[in-house]
Amino acid sequence: MLIDVHTHTPRYRERPPEEPDSSFSPAWRPDQRVTATFAWADYLEALEPVDRAIVFNIAADPRGHRIDGSGVEHLLDEAQKINDETASFVRAHPERLIGFLSVHPFDPGALEEIDRATQELGLRGIKLAPNYQNFDPLSPEAFRIVRRAEELGLPILFHQGTSPVQFADLDYAHPRHLDRVAMAFPSLKIIMAHLGHPWQADCCVVVRKHPNVYADISAQFYRPWSYYNALRLATEWGVLDKLLFGSDYPFATPRETLDALYRVNDIIEGTRLPSVPIRELERIAQRDSLSLLGLV
Repeated sequence: MLIDVHTHTPRYRERPPEEPDSSFSPAWRPDQRVTATFAWADYLEALEPVDRAIVFNIAADPRGHRIDGSGVEHLLDEAQKINDETASFVRAHPERLIGFLSVHPFDPGALEEIDRATQELGLRGIKLAPNYQNFDPLSPEAFRIVRRAEELGLPILFHQGTSPVQFADLDYAHPRHLDRVAMAFPSLKIIMAHLGHPWQADCCVVVRKHPNVYADISAQFYRPWSYYNALRLATEWGVLDKLLFGSDYPFATPRETLDALYRVNDIIEGTRLPSVPIRELERIAQRDSLSLLGLV
């Protein structure tokens, strides 16, 4: 069974309108441009090799701070609106999709929205992005969200990795911060997105320390040297068994991500560099991520 733990909710139910420039710049994906607008049908077509997928979007900063440029705005919106949209999509395809909610730690109604989104909408985890949402993951405001998630048994997927957006704080996205989060909330299930790129070594050592901390492999393969090094680091630190399959659709499709997983060693062909074990790569694709996250 192939489980994709990292996909974004479609913005449109039907065919999206034509927009003058609805694509992300090459800074996001260097090998091709990525469209910023997609519909339910586009998502479901891309999901073709996947049996189950986690889907979410990211709540905006209620303080009025807005991250400009590179198409990020459409991923950030008022929490209730995006959670309703995710829940509607999941209800239409419950056999394939598991919805995560998003809130902003500085939203005074965040805890109430978590309760509403889980109890009324049936969403089953939380997506947070400290750099895009402009909050310190070690702040008291963030910890009240994390505490509620631990109380309710909700896994949290953190965007802990870089971004080309000028005003997305890189320090907030560094994997080292989740070491303290995991120590404060040891029973919380955590996924670090994108293997913490480009701080994959830091991500690996945090994952190694904590039984309930995992990382996904999304948004890696189109930087092949970095991808190879990331999976070699995971091999050497002994955490390949804690890596989860994720595509980051629409930035990459599950099929691209799956195919590239088995080609990670191509870049070292003809050299004496050590390979990533193929059997372990197969296990990443076969991993029962939902059981690990308490979602079955």
